[in-house]
Amino acid sequence: MPHTNRPYKSSYRYHRYCRFPQTSSSFLLCTYIIAFLRCRFGKETSAAQYPSVRNLEAFPLMRYNKAAINFRRSMMKNRQRQKDILFSILIFGSAFAVNLLIQKLFTTQTLVPMIFVFGVFLISLKTHGYCYGITSAIVSVFAVNFAFTYPYYAFDFFVEESILSAVIMLIVAVSTSTLNIRIRNQEKLRSENEKERMRGNLLRAISHDLRTPLTSIYGSSSTLISKYDALSKEQQLKLLGEIQEDSEWLIRMVENLLSVTRIDGAKVEVVKTPTVLDELIDSVLMKFSKKHPNQKVITQIPDEFVDIPMDSLLIEQVLLNLLENAVFHAKGMTELTLSVSLVGDKAVFEVADNGCGIPEDALLKIFAGSYEKSAAPVDGTRSNMGIGLSVCAAIVKAHGSDMTAENRSGGGAVFRFALERGGEDDGQ
Repeated sequence: MPHTNRPYKSSYRYHRYCRFPQTSSSFLLCTYIIAFLRCRFGKETSAAQYPSVRNLEAFPLMRYNKAAINFRRSMMKNRQRQKDILFSILIFGSAFAVNLLIQKLFTTQTLVPMIFVFGVFLISLKTHGYCYGITSAIVSVFAVNFAFTYPYYAFDFFVEESILSAVIMLIVAVSTSTLNIRIRNQEKLRSENEKERMRGNLLRAISHDLRTPLTSIYGSSSTLISKYDALSKEQQLKLLGEIQEDSEWLIRMVENLLSVTRIDGAKVEVVKTPTVLDELIDSVLMKFSKKHPNQKVITQIPDEFVDIPMDSLLIEQVLLNLLENAVFHAKGMTELTLSVSLVGDKAVFEVADNGCGIPEDALLKIFAGSYEKSAAPVDGTRSNMGIGLSVCAAIVKAHGSDMTAENRSGGGAVFRFALERGGEDDGQ
């Protein structure tokens, strides 16, 4: 930006005894108050919420590779570093431009240090680490001394205001960065505690669910071994079919748990990548039709192109679980619907059926992993669907949303959750 012509009214004496020390001290106190309130009540975006590298979903085997995870983290750090640099340049440039404008319009320099101090405060507040805040403080001191202090366009560091400006800006930068780092560490700790709590709830939820199929498998196999000759061919096939059904259910449940926990060094990894809605729905329907070829699914999705940041494998597992829950538990169901609607900046997913619905007293605890639809099923279907829904709820929660369940007025139940639509900075 070219320098504007300034009226040569001010003298060195005027600049030397300007009111910057008193004004900046008051402003510094305000910044401390703001920083304290932020430290006490504020929240900051955790590093895990930043989007990962695009198109890594194309290599599913890499998702479980530690080197790939480290690569994603490195790329996210590089992206965050670039954002911090651009933000620092933008704030400093804005402060410099505002000072030039004020000096041209009002022919005063009393606001110059305050604006640069505020810029240093913003940079220290929004960037990561000490580097950007301290660097901006030093550059701001040079800018004030060179462009806004007499003699203009020449460095004179023996001016008292320059020394005081440097001290105050460094104090603001270091103090704000320290508070900011502490806030981020506290937020990271809260996030880790929440993940551990979620993992503990899942483990408690599956304890009794594992017992039921294992007991059934043990009982059927014991009967086959002890009474093999006494059983007819039909009875043997029935017991073997029950063993196969329980085994398949156990396999599905273990796959769900492996999907949601993603244990890697005791940390849960949920990596979001932009996913095309049509491709997600097609993949879900293809896998569902292989397991349940006789069950028709009505789909309702937007005609427009929809891009949603998500962990596609996990969300795919959620939709499959919800569809299979309807098949297994919605007695009398004749219609199963999978729909996606756009509401504002969110995509709302719904899986609805016209079956028997859910008891009202079970709706509030259906995602806790302890809901039993029937203590003694008579139709051979799985009696407990709590663990599948608790896994779904945990996956959706890891994506920053919540899952809800309600009964439809015309009969049946509907499960619903929403995800943020595509954007450059969308992210878990």
